[in-house]
Amino acid sequence: MTSYRVALACAACLLGVAWAFAASAQSADAYPTRPVTIVVPFPAGGSADLNARTVAERLSAALGQVFIVENKAGAGGSVGTAFVAKAPADGYTLLMSNSGALTVNPFLFGQVGYDSLKDFAPISLAVKISNLLLVHPDLGVRSLPELIAYVKAKPGLLFYGHSSGSKQLSGEVFRAKAGIDMPPVAYKGSAPMMTDLLAGHIKVGFDEVLTSMAYIQAGKLYPIATTGSVRWPALPNVPPIAELGGALADYEVTGWFGLLAPAGTPPRIVNRLSEVLQKAFADKDFRQRIYDQGSEPIGSSAEEFKVFIAAEYERWGELIRTVGIKAE
Repeated sequence: MTSYRVALACAACLLGVAWAFAASAQSADAYPTRPVTIVVPFPAGGSADLNARTVAERLSAALGQVFIVENKAGAGGSVGTAFVAKAPADGYTLLMSNSGALTVNPFLFGQVGYDSLKDFAPISLAVKISNLLLVHPDLGVRSLPELIAYVKAKPGLLFYGHSSGSKQLSGEVFRAKAGIDMPPVAYKGSAPMMTDLLAGHIKVGFDEVLTSMAYIQAGKLYPIATTGSVRWPALPNVPPIAELGGALADYEVTGWFGLLAPAGTPPRIVNRLSEVLQKAFADKDFRQRIYDQGSEPIGSSAEEFKVFIAAEYERWGELIRTVGIKAE
């Protein structure tokens, strides 16, 4: 009888352990079980912020948990990006970063506080963004050839504004290929750059479609070119810089944003988030919403995004070295 009771006790103990393991596994598979933070390393109101909130909304709806967007701006996106690189790899702190912070800043600033290729688990490439080459109406320039002629006639007197790595690249590659002396002025964000451009303190600037459109429609700024390879649907009369041909025929500087997690985040979490986003970016209504926000919807698998980042890192590193771009 005693041995029978011992056997029952052992069986109950083993069953309890099995239940504990099962409950633990079930809990792990239930991600997310609490709110998730998506860090945006740029100020609120810009393309990164808007795209992150759109993505957060879709993830919340699909996964039944709140995804919160938190802005941690500074150093062209490096501050917030470095913060997530050091965050716990548990899937509850994510990053919506961009080409500037991940593939440009390391070559411009050296010590940024993270290794773009080792410190993150890419989840999905979200969107691509073309910048616009904008001029103040008082400049009297209405086309790219006119701008180039103006600068060549007055070298070094006209400055252009930018507020991120991709926008600085837009300007530096342009002036290098066009052979013009048009120095850059760096700003900490799109808003202060736009303030100076609208006031006429600077006459030329590179900025995104989203943050430029209202001023373009009001006649306060004039777009003379786009940095992408094709014309933007909302601005069909604005040509790509490459259309000018000659030394600019191969010009293309396109920014992008994507969702990442700290390196070491469990693959099941990374893949689950990636699958949700791939479905979202395949949805017609969701894609149109992204277009309306001034971005081109992409969506990708985690592995595709990892390969993409590595290629972009090599591409921009080589270009920065070749053109001789220096941090401002």
